[in-house]
Amino acid sequence: MDDRLHAIMHNPSYVEADHDIDFLQGDDTRGVRLQLDYLKAEQILQSQGIDRTIVIFGSTRLREPATAARELAAARQSAEDHPHDSVCERALRLAEHRMELSAYYDVGRQLGRLVGQCGDPRLAVLTGGGPGGMEAANRGAFDVGAKSVGLNIALPHEQYPNPYLTPGLCMSFHYFAMRKMHFMKRAAALVALPGGFGTLDELFCALTLIQTRKSAPIPIVLIGEAYWRNVFNADYLAEVGSIDDEDRELFSYAETAEEAWSGILAWHSQNGSPLVVKSQP
Repeated sequence: MDDRLHAIMHNPSYVEADHDIDFLQGDDTRGVRLQLDYLKAEQILQSQGIDRTIVIFGSTRLREPATAARELAAARQSAEDHPHDSVCERALRLAEHRMELSAYYDVGRQLGRLVGQCGDPRLAVLTGGGPGGMEAANRGAFDVGAKSVGLNIALPHEQYPNPYLTPGLCMSFHYFAMRKMHFMKRAAALVALPGGFGTLDELFCALTLIQTRKSAPIPIVLIGEAYWRNVFNADYLAEVGSIDDEDRELFSYAETAEEAWSGILAWHSQNGSPLVVKSQP
């Protein structure tokens, strides 16, 4: 009977449900996992008193200018050493583009500083928590001693959080859907630095929610007008009737952090939802 009792107590059926990892990872418990993915982040943000966020997106591949300069120098040397090599020529063109775009790393960092300096402890920079443009914004808040939030995501190829996030305010999500919900829930503005598919995904999600009146309007600022006009042509979408003319007013362009921040403040002032900004000594 001892063997039988051992078999009973060591069978997976005997493990308490909240300790049974295999059970919790099953298809039938996906709803519970979605709830937990949402709830943990919600409780953390509530406990930290964060009511509003300035959400800043940007490519993970956006380089700090010094890094971009080193990569460009190496690419030029490689191209000189291997003339007429198509791979080296392609690498040089990419390095030149990344050097040009690296200016926006500094824009993101300065915007993080401006938000961090506003003096409202309930308002924080919020990013996807990764490298590149997200790192820049978190780094700016770090520069001025302000809290900032990162919503990281578990991926097949691990994406580590950047080191400028506030410990205790970086969360790792399993589901993109819950992460997106938290991006939008407290957003007082959304700012998109130059980026790729991930940035476009979050940007168009926000635009669609506001266009369809599922979310209240917020200022959406695209940093780098020339870049974004090459990425998508809203005028053409309106011209062919795919969007309404008024949908082009759902976002604006800016070139500098100061321009973006002043535009966000002006939008909220006119909207009757002013952001609290304490004057600097």
